[in-house]
Parts: sequence; structure tokens; C-alpha cells
Amino acid sequence: MLAKYWKKIGFFILIVACIFNIMNKLVHKLSLKDELEASATYIYEKNQEENTNSVK
Repeated sequence: MLAKYWKKIGFFILIVACIFNIMNKLVHKLSLKDELEASATYIYEKNQEENTNSVK
């Protein structure tokens, strides 16, 4: 019986996994403001680090 329906079962599992993945990303999504602030902080720290290394 499983051999007869393996494509349908696999397709169902794939759809459930995709829906779970999308819902998980929506629930744990950071706001755009938080992402931009984190990126700006990272770039600023890297620039500061490069400036201190180039002065030495």
C-alpha cells in the first residue's frame, strides 16, 4: 500500500514542511528597524577597528 501512495505521501510531507518553515520565519522575524540598527552597528564597529589597526 505504501508503494502505491509514496508520491502523495512525500508531497504531503513536503508541503507540511514548507508551511512549517514559512510560519516559523514569520513568527521569529526581526523588525526592519532592528535589522538596520544591527547592520549599522556592525559596520561602525568594523570601521573603528580598521581605523585603529591602520593607525598602529
